[in-house]
Amino acid sequence: MSAPEPVRLAKDLSRAIRQGHPWVFRDALDRPPRLDDGTLVDVRSPDGRSVATGFWDASSAIAIRILQAGPLADPRAEVDARIRAALTLRRARLDPTRTSAFRWIHGEGDRLPGIHVDLYGDVAVVRFDGSGAPAFYGDLGARLAASARPLELREVKDRQSGERLHGRGAPAKFEVIENGLKYEVSPGAAGKGGLFLDQRENRELVGKMAAGQSVLNLFGYTGGFSLAAARGGARSTDTVDSARPAIAAARRNFERNGLPAAPSCFHAADAFEFLDEALQERRQWDLVVSDPPSFAPSQGAREQARRIYARLHRLASSATRKGGVLCAASCSSHIGREEFVRSVEEGARAAGRTFTITELRGAGFDHPVLPGFPEGDYLKFAVGRVR
Repeated sequence: MSAPEPVRLAKDLSRAIRQGHPWVFRDALDRPPRLDDGTLVDVRSPDGRSVATGFWDASSAIAIRILQAGPLADPRAEVDARIRAALTLRRARLDPTRTSAFRWIHGEGDRLPGIHVDLYGDVAVVRFDGSGAPAFYGDLGARLAASARPLELREVKDRQSGERLHGRGAPAKFEVIENGLKYEVSPGAAGKGGLFLDQRENRELVGKMAAGQSVLNLFGYTGGFSLAAARGGARSTDTVDSARPAIAAARRNFERNGLPAAPSCFHAADAFEFLDEALQERRQWDLVVSDPPSFAPSQGAREQARRIYARLHRLASSATRKGGVLCAASCSSHIGREEFVRSVEEGARAAGRTFTITELRGAGFDHPVLPGFPEGDYLKFAVGRVR
């Protein structure tokens, strides 16, 4: 790899970079150069001091993703070492007989900015952020396969494009396990990884709270929270998702786990419409889980997201039996923890109820957050009593 190209900052960001912030935005640069995607760069302060090593993105607002504060002697060797270290950490903490699907590389949190890699058994699914990452990491599929040994990866594929990056190909649908439950996954289908792996520990929590309870799972996808609740002894489960294929997969997941179908209902419906109808019919549940898609994918969408959360949390609170539990989630990094909890509390008040938080959780350990990078703390999972 050639020597890093010097890129000068317009203002001194040395402190933030030393504290671990992994991004340099284009508007923070002094006369941004014209460089190819993936070019290794030497980030320099306004007075010319070398601050960090990163790689270039020619089109993203994030012009540079930082690999390390200071110089990096052998970037390729260091990247391979970090790939192996990330997998070693996961393997040390997860029992493969109970969990075969997890986040292998969590981008910036694993000091491998611009890539996320999910492992589903022997299939890896990669998501690149921006155009600089695929150019910088190059033959990532082969590098992942080499690091995974002794496990032989059947396939490494790009989640967004569906392009095969390594291997001979895997079935469109196959089975993995999480916390001892079996799941059908279709990695890369419809731009999704196959299972929302960041909620693994939260699904387990719901399972522990569900004994004897009626459970409503909103935005339920393929039924993860419902499966955990049913195994935990729930009296009944209702799974709601607008995508019919997801609801069909949820049914199959119940069947493959031998869970009773009679007290389980599956609704291919819009969650808001379902809740509106439940409110009219005065239907309520003991335990309600709300895990919607990101309502604020960008900073500019925050105001709209606030309005949507206000409506959702009002309806979800109304659907929770007095004394019951509401688990409300947000996967948007643009809505902070305090703001999100406040939206749940305000939604409950709008419903004439109160929400008393008992626990605020995030993503699992395989989604690490750097102390100097609060943007990485995206998942909120607020658990509380509704009265």
